[in-house]
Amino acid sequence: QVQLAESGGGLQQVGGSLRLSCAASVPTFSSHAMGWFRQAPGKEREFVAAMRWSDYYSDSVKGRFTVSRDNAKNTVYLQMNRLKPEDTAVYYCVLSRIVMGGVPRDPRGYEYWGQGTQVTVSS
Repeated sequence: QVQLAESGGGLQQVGGSLRLSCAASVPTFSSHAMGWFRQAPGKEREFVAAMRWSDYYSDSVKGRFTVSRDNAKNTVYLQMNRLKPEDTAVYYCVLSRIVMGGVPRDPRGYEYWGQGTQVTVSS
């Protein structure tokens, strides 16, 4: 059973930075698309960033957030810089079961989800 363990959320001021981490228990870690979604209160879950061999971002975070992975540690990261109040949300780490192909931006493309970690940006 694949498990995703997230860490690194919290409270930060506008303009500050946070780094989220997600450790995955999967043997072929480097071949899976992994990434992050977020959900703010009263809003739908939205794509933030993901990667397999290349990285992809939503327009709202491009240039401020960076997704990366350490295959030796089976861990994916989300470095969030220049945070804005609208970045406040629960952030979910995701992993796609498929080990080839593109990087989904639809949440239905990811079979495994972490428990979520709260990020709050105060002004």
